[in-house]
Amino acid sequence: MGHSARNDSVTDWLARSQRVVIKMGSSLLIDAPSGQLRERWLASIVSDVSQLMANSTQVTLVVSGAVALGREVLGLGAGPLRLDESQAAAAAGQVQLANAFARAFATRDMPVAQVLLTYHDTENRRRHLNARRTLHTLLNVGAVPVVNENDTVATDELRYGDNDRLAARVAQMIDAQTLVLLSDVDGLYDANPALVQRAQHIREVPVIGDEILNMAGGSVSSVGTGGMRTKILAARIATAAGCQVVLGDGRLDHPLSALQAGARCTRFPAQGTPGSARKRWIAGTLQRCGALTIDDGARRALLAGKSLLSAGVVGVDGQFERGDAVAILGPDGRDVAVGLCAYDHDDARKVCGARSDQIESRLGYRAAAAMVHRDDMVILEAADV
Repeated sequence: MGHSARNDSVTDWLARSQRVVIKMGSSLLIDAPSGQLRERWLASIVSDVSQLMANSTQVTLVVSGAVALGREVLGLGAGPLRLDESQAAAAAGQVQLANAFARAFATRDMPVAQVLLTYHDTENRRRHLNARRTLHTLLNVGAVPVVNENDTVATDELRYGDNDRLAARVAQMIDAQTLVLLSDVDGLYDANPALVQRAQHIREVPVIGDEILNMAGGSVSSVGTGGMRTKILAARIATAAGCQVVLGDGRLDHPLSALQAGARCTRFPAQGTPGSARKRWIAGTLQRCGALTIDDGARRALLAGKSLLSAGVVGVDGQFERGDAVAILGPDGRDVAVGLCAYDHDDARKVCGARSDQIESRLGYRAAAAMVHRDDMVILEAADV
């Protein structure tokens, strides 16, 4: 939302956020000596989340712990795991983790949904669009998505490996206004407080530069894979996407309530807004794979802030897949907008000029009413006449 943190509290940030992503790591969810889930702590998180949702805030959780839980189920013991063992542990542990969250939220009559993502799902445009819509649908029906990296299929070469950066990508994907990174420390210090007695806590980081990254160390947890550096990298991703970030201590019960009550943390203000950051990404970094030509009525609708409906499309050029960027051209051939198309080129041609109630009969299945949704579109300056 782009607000300065200098005069704001975490409560202010959360109160102004329509969507919040909360990341909790293995070291918080799993008791290291026993390998068991910290069920009382999880119940306290559910209580905090229910309070946020009672104020019309949509909450997404990004969690770790499947491998740690699964290795106990499978009796794999302590020590490093081979890739196949880690993936097997994740497969067993994901069942345990999903059931634990379902039971915990059931006490509040709150539905939850497990969402397993891979690196490709957040970085590939088509998969990104699919995951984004799934998450938006879950949030809009009042469910709490519980997201984890799909470690059963991810490989060492192509995975996040820590859920801090995954949480940042999820926050970017759903246009969240606030990302809360719950950790086993109460924020960023100018040196490792476990090693340097006089290390100074940093309350706010306006801009994440190289000097901030250099302050970060590695992970000290026996069950987690992240460290302070991954949290700073995650904060840099999220703030660049217009999402403000709170890094705080999650070890105590009711950690969100504690942050709202003024518990020590480090805050990273957003750089712009989620919408503006997404628009810059669409406008500036995507290769246009095709073009849609629209009539003048559709052109006026786009300039008024509407989505592009198939009825207003008079021509489809190029070969593109669902989620690819396409140019949107006016009747005179001039650029009106650029956006992510909800159809591939074949289906776009089939529904070209069709009313919304004709789309299903032409395609044989129900599809999005908008060929390019306004949230996935940038109106170009040259068209602002």
